[in-house]
Amino acid sequence: MLTFEGFKAGMRRMAWVALFGVPFGIAFGAAAVEAGLSMAEIVAMSAIVYAGAAQFAMLQLWQQPLPLLSIAFVVLAVNARHFIFGAALAPLLNALPMRQRLLSAFVLSDANFADMQSARQSGSKDLGILVGGGFVMWLSWNATTALGAFIGGSEKDMSRFGIDVAMAAFFVTVVAAPARRASNLLPMGVAALVSVVTLSLLPHGWNVIAGALAGGIAGVAIPGVTRER
Repeated sequence: MLTFEGFKAGMRRMAWVALFGVPFGIAFGAAAVEAGLSMAEIVAMSAIVYAGAAQFAMLQLWQQPLPLLSIAFVVLAVNARHFIFGAALAPLLNALPMRQRLLSAFVLSDANFADMQSARQSGSKDLGILVGGGFVMWLSWNATTALGAFIGGSEKDMSRFGIDVAMAAFFVTVVAAPARRASNLLPMGVAALVSVVTLSLLPHGWNVIAGALAGGIAGVAIPGVTRER
């Protein structure tokens, strides 16, 4: 089911979590201006794509002419975990009308997925919790990226705010959590090695795709890795 009461509960549960994404939203908006995107393009990307890690990754490829195929594969690789999220939520999602399923999938993120799993463990089957949590995080992400774009457009020296290191800090944060689990270190190492080795051998951005594929294959193929997870 998907109720308004669940929606309000999801918003309350995720409101504080959304605050932690504020610095990254501002950093993305400012970095996107630096990469040459207009305010309208930045706002549209955040509203439609709504995927922080993928949006940061896209900036690395944002050059003219746009390597659209590379961008598509990088976004797919970065967001591939959503296949797993969808499969985990399938017993609940598949019971909803198509319109509600699409809405739930659109606002799905790591944080509200984890919150929904916690709610399920407590006995709730109300996907309003997922949608409400995702909605408040979507609002926060869009507001802060627009603010970052405004600041980046009006402030020429963004380095004094530390924006120049924000992208590196973002990816360190993304990598740090899975790196704490020993079973993830080998696939991550394979991915990093392949990415570096193929950097000069493949078109711009494709080394990231090669690394992601190699890491995923290593995680599945190496005995013991998937069992430890």
